[in-house]
Amino acid sequence: MINRRAVAWALMIAGGVSGGCGSARPIKYYALTVPGNMTPTAEPSAYPITLTVGTLRAPSLYREDHIVYSSAGEGMGLYDSHRWVEPPTDMLQSVLFRELRASGRYRTVNLMRSNARGDYLLQGRLYDFKEVDGSQLVARVAVEYELQETKSGTTVWSHYYAHDEPVSAKDVSVVVAGLDRNVQGIVAQVKTGLEQYFAEHPPAAQ
Repeated sequence: MINRRAVAWALMIAGGVSGGCGSARPIKYYALTVPGNMTPTAEPSAYPITLTVGTLRAPSLYREDHIVYSSAGEGMGLYDSHRWVEPPTDMLQSVLFRELRASGRYRTVNLMRSNARGDYLLQGRLYDFKEVDGSQLVARVAVEYELQETKSGTTVWSHYYAHDEPVSAKDVSVVVAGLDRNVQGIVAQVKTGLEQYFAEHPPAAQ
């Protein structure tokens, strides 16, 4: 017959041991690189438009602050003690906004969450933003952007970016650096693509 008093004491001891085994690991936070130059003055040859940078649609994992990892298969997980300072969707919006504004190529660049209404809206969807551990460790980013003319609602330009950036060590800070390099590549391609579009389709002064 089971001694209920002995079981109760055993549970109490186990609870005390598990509760006293050190403290929780401190959380480390990471951020993407943003441009230091935020001069809002447009160049004399700037396109005479107001460009609004919208938010990215994404799976719920990328709308939270956890850093995501996965294997070569379908499994995915979250690092508990390593997190972004903001969700990846917000960071990508902020980095792109600041880069486009600092370029001086547009009369005005605004964030969608401001009250300003733009002539064009740049928005898109984030598909991947994670560490992938397979035959080679990589930092994977996949995102699609589209430019919409606000007045007509017509999509006039789009660009899909997907790249696996090799990572030299299974260390979160190294993976974050790989994701950051990927983001800089995205921003460079979007900036070039937009300028090429407006060079081929010069907007009339509003």
